[in-house]
Amino acid sequence: MNPLSTYKTVSANKATVNKRWFVVDADGQNLGRMASRIAFVLRGKNKPDFTPHVDCGDNVIVINAEKIQLSGNKMGTKEYLRHTGFPGGQRSTLAKNVKPAKLIEMAVKGMLPKNRLASRLFTNLYVYEGTEHPHEAQKPENLKLDI
Repeated sequence: MNPLSTYKTVSANKATVNKRWFVVDADGQNLGRMASRIAFVLRGKNKPDFTPHVDCGDNVIVINAEKIQLSGNKMGTKEYLRHTGFPGGQRSTLAKNVKPAKLIEMAVKGMLPKNRLASRLFTNLYVYEGTEHPHEAQKPENLKLDI
């Protein structure tokens, strides 16, 4: 008998997932490094029962979004492109003209997979520009961003 045949693969599902709440202070944090860690937690890759096709990630609250930093001179030179859908409809906006909460949301959304699950995972992200947030009842834990 093969001893490996006794092991079972465990897949998480909606009923077995244990979702937690985390709070991240964006004060002085680098946008890209912080966004990659948040996307990692939203996806659920920090859990031992990670399942790629299930929303097994946690909820993340970001506070102090207005104190985010971009390295170098990116705040004045980085451009965000969008298209209106009409011919000649490409529009660009500098990072300094975008709201800080929107900068964080765009960075995290770009690091999630491009499928229907990503839109479900994105609803677990809450970004606030001040230090106050309405999720105190969930008793969020502080998330350490250093990996």
